[in-house]
Amino acid sequence: MSEAIARDLMAQRFRSYLPVVVDLETGGFNAKRDALLEIAAVTLTMDPEGNLLPDATYAYHLKPFEGANVEQAALDFTGIKLDDPLRQQIAVTEAEALGEIFRPVRKAIKAHGCTRAILVGHNAAFDHGFLNAAAERCGVKRNPFHPFSSFDTASLAGLVYGQTVLARACRAAGIEFDNKAAHSARYDTERTAELFCAMVNRYKDLGGWRLAQREQEMDRADD
Repeated sequence: MSEAIARDLMAQRFRSYLPVVVDLETGGFNAKRDALLEIAAVTLTMDPEGNLLPDATYAYHLKPFEGANVEQAALDFTGIKLDDPLRQQIAVTEAEALGEIFRPVRKAIKAHGCTRAILVGHNAAFDHGFLNAAAERCGVKRNPFHPFSSFDTASLAGLVYGQTVLARACRAAGIEFDNKAAHSARYDTERTAELFCAMVNRYKDLGGWRLAQREQEMDRADD
């Protein structure tokens, strides 16, 4: 019974969209030209009280697609070493990584009674652009993510905490953040997921979600 309640709450909370947190590490800023080097996603779930929680993490090192550009400045910033023997052993293609992420995302959408995933990211437009470009290169026909809508935790954190930098926003939310571990897709995605959940749950605890529900009911009554 409690699982059914949580399922219904999630389906209602974001217009039947399931938020999925995504972070990418890339070889530059051009989604069409520059390599996608790391990708991570965290699916979210909800408890019967309506609290949003991180669920499962999926993270992969990627081989640059054929002809991809990689800027040395990007490698210096992220600390990624393309010639690292361990990385070369575990890195997968874009198609493999997208398949391994999109499959459980589709299952999570169904399990929560939602219709589609919506990307959550810190400076989400950047990650969304690279994700869409990779899906297009790989000929993905069933991309579970909304093609252009997203939730940006940088903007939300600026509103809630007065901070837009991920590390500072996390600390303002009481979430530990290790600067030495930052710029790994897995680490940044998991911290971003915690941050997004903290902000959504804080809004709920302050009564904002109940107010929004009442306003939605008024809109439906007017139709």
